[in-house]
Amino acid sequence: MHIPDGILPASVCILGYAATGGLTWYSLRRINRDQNPQQNIPKASLLTAAFFIGSWIHIPVPPASVHLILNGLLGTILGYYAFPAIVIGLFFQAVMFQHGGLSTLGVNAIMIGIPALMAYYLFQLRHFFGKKNRLITVICAFLGGAVGLGIATLMFIYLVITNIPANIDVAAERIAIYGLALAYIPLMAIEGTFTAAVVLFLERVKPELLKNL
Repeated sequence: MHIPDGILPASVCILGYAATGGLTWYSLRRINRDQNPQQNIPKASLLTAAFFIGSWIHIPVPPASVHLILNGLLGTILGYYAFPAIVIGLFFQAVMFQHGGLSTLGVNAIMIGIPALMAYYLFQLRHFFGKKNRLITVICAFLGGAVGLGIATLMFIYLVITNIPANIDVAAERIAIYGLALAYIPLMAIEGTFTAAVVLFLERVKPELLKNL
């Protein structure tokens, strides 16, 4: 789902960097409001590594294959730590494996990071029904994982469809993009289930990891 170099015009890439810089600053400001911001750094580092590796786990969905994004998981577990974690993960993916690109790093960060923060707020809905209700917690975690990927997919479609280079067959490119997007629908269920399973596991064995959420 990463947008590579050469697809988007320079103006969109610059705007992506500006938006990423602003949202990173805001996320760090929210993190600094914690009583002990350093306490969650090991957890954020672990999930950053999972995000980095997850893109290499490809799942065949005929006629294509898709890979894990895990942005919903990061948002659900990390809250505002998720956005800088995603920026770091995307940077190393672009530099080490050319997955995505440096010119589109800002756009990719917005495309994947904003849905992660939305997943965080979806998980907060459990507070309205009681944090100790395990079923509600599982449902909210599932929604966080699934919707995080779903919103990122919609943003990907919009960005690519509205910026198709003039030298490419627009109709054929749109069909390919829509086909790829459809392939991510079953992955939404997979990521939602995986996020719910991780949250349920943490709630049983290490509930303090979720205490700020």
